[in-house]
Amino acid sequence: MSRRAATNTAAGALALVLILLAAVSVVLFRRHAGWLPADISTHGPGLDRQLKLTLLITGLLFVAAQLALAYAAWRYRASGDGGKAAGARGNARLEAVWTAATAAVFVGLILTGYRVWADMYLTAAPPDALPIEVQGEQFAYSFRYPGADGRFGPVHPEKIDDAEGNPWGLDRGRDADSKDDIVTATLGIPLGRPVELLLRSRDVVHSFDVRELRIQQDMLPGMEIPIHFTATQPGQYEIFCTQLCGLGHYRMRAFLKVMPDDEFEKWLLQQAQAQ
Repeated sequence: MSRRAATNTAAGALALVLILLAAVSVVLFRRHAGWLPADISTHGPGLDRQLKLTLLITGLLFVAAQLALAYAAWRYRASGDGGKAAGARGNARLEAVWTAATAAVFVGLILTGYRVWADMYLTAAPPDALPIEVQGEQFAYSFRYPGADGRFGPVHPEKIDDAEGNPWGLDRGRDADSKDDIVTATLGIPLGRPVELLLRSRDVVHSFDVRELRIQQDMLPGMEIPIHFTATQPGQYEIFCTQLCGLGHYRMRAFLKVMPDDEFEKWLLQQAQAQ
């Protein structure tokens, strides 16, 4: 095989690989490979639409870029007779146009995504939202409900003792607001009722992730991070930490249990009786 033929073959193979890469990506996207599970929250459809829009636009740009690379690999291949590969002169106007177009696309995606994100983080929880405190520590979650009086008792850091079953440092004997606080290892919530979670970490950076809720929020030491949502489907779902928080990170998990309102009230009563 001549040098020219070998060069053409290599350029053709590279162009073919790039085209196949683009084609396989399109097929996987159409088949929803690795797609998220069904959402169970009122804000889930908006987030899913934003994700699909983002993937569609960036996917089209990816395919166009791969096809352009395939064309360039073939069009500007070396001549094979010892000469250099062919080249093309730049076009400043064209570069300015596609740079501005790319910026406009991504700014547009940011603005549409911001609207969905702001509904979760920048708007206050409804007045009837159920407040629940969530605490992450190496390597477990703990959940606290305010009880019948609707108020959380104060936290006494010196009284925090996991071995004694007091991860929140409550003084039930002295603080009236702490007497009816309910501490659980499972996050139970009522179906169709707004819930406000108050997230915090006791030691290092953790996260609160429930894929079905479309919520993934870091929990930072020294900060209380509120987030609110409404669950739309009953069932049990896994809560897990997505921040590498130490050697026991792999076992940091809990469960979210979404129940009809009457079932939730019975469950909460059982948890209160077990305190």
